[in-house]
Amino acid sequence: MTPVRLGMVGGGSGAFIGAVHRIAARMDGRFDLVAGALSSDPDRAAASAAELNIARSYADFTEMARAEAAREDGIEAVAIVTPNHMHAAPAVAFLKAGIHVICDKPLAATPDQAREIAEAAAASDARFFLTHNYSALPMVREARALVAEGALGQIRLVQAEYLQGWLSDAAQGKQAEWRTDPARAGAGALGDIGTHAWQLAQFVTGQSPAEISAQLSSIVPDRPIDDDARVALRYASGAKGGIWVSQVAAGQGNNLSLRVFGTKGGLEWRQEDSERLILTPKDGPAQILTRAQDRSQSFRTPPGHPEGYLEGFANLYSDIAAIIRGDLAHAARVPGIADGLSGMTFIAAAQASSAQDGAWTKVQA
Repeated sequence: MTPVRLGMVGGGSGAFIGAVHRIAARMDGRFDLVAGALSSDPDRAAASAAELNIARSYADFTEMARAEAAREDGIEAVAIVTPNHMHAAPAVAFLKAGIHVICDKPLAATPDQAREIAEAAAASDARFFLTHNYSALPMVREARALVAEGALGQIRLVQAEYLQGWLSDAAQGKQAEWRTDPARAGAGALGDIGTHAWQLAQFVTGQSPAEISAQLSSIVPDRPIDDDARVALRYASGAKGGIWVSQVAAGQGNNLSLRVFGTKGGLEWRQEDSERLILTPKDGPAQILTRAQDRSQSFRTPPGHPEGYLEGFANLYSDIAAIIRGDLAHAARVPGIADGLSGMTFIAAAQASSAQDGAWTKVQA
């Protein structure tokens, strides 16, 4: 397959998530990063492009969208790896230019920004992709397949957790500084990692809660944004669930987990042991499934050679490249605008519920 010509907005020198996207895009040889507006500072943008051997550097994303759309060899897709409040403007600019958008999650910092992206995506021939990378891990895709084929029966209970401890003290460093700023992040732990837990539960179960009751807290004194969130879930089917996300769980790294129980059995998956899926039939012994049993073929090394966080991103990028080239076989498993809007409605409903001391609040579609 001819590599997709890729651009990047944000992600200059020292940026964590930009490097992750670049590694993922290159891992399977399906993208060629040729252009970027890597920083709002033109000198830093140019220096970052030179350091990364990117052919074309732009001072801002509007100039990049216009110029690349006009080139015969211009970019076909762009990765947006800026802080949350800077997702909307470049996403809209590139969608209007007919260039596919690959955006880091969450969709935006505010509902208005999210709607702006959604309207631009609906009006464009270009596609919009959202990088919820954990849903691209092989055993998560296997869990989804098991639920869909009825291995668990009717779903009754859903529990998702994402625990980190890196913000247990006052924010320090560039990453912490913008993620704890309401103007740039929009939401704290709820948006940063809560949307991962929310999307993971939906991806595996195929169901979205109808109502939630939330308690958002700022545990660290004087922090102006939530760093701990506990959310109860009610499903239209009658199932019950919960989400707990925290960035002040001291000693925790990236402990994302999902447990789902139905009338026939349950399953459990943990990101920190991502190559194992535990299946617990009601009337039989527990089974530990590994990539040797995975049917999604979402891996590039033999089972026993562990794959994880970066490979999840790479799986998404490979699927995205295939979709751009016209192969839609796995399009349904790649997060897009609907997933982004769902995450934003989750944030809005949780914030509204918490403001009313946990009142049950409908999750508006």
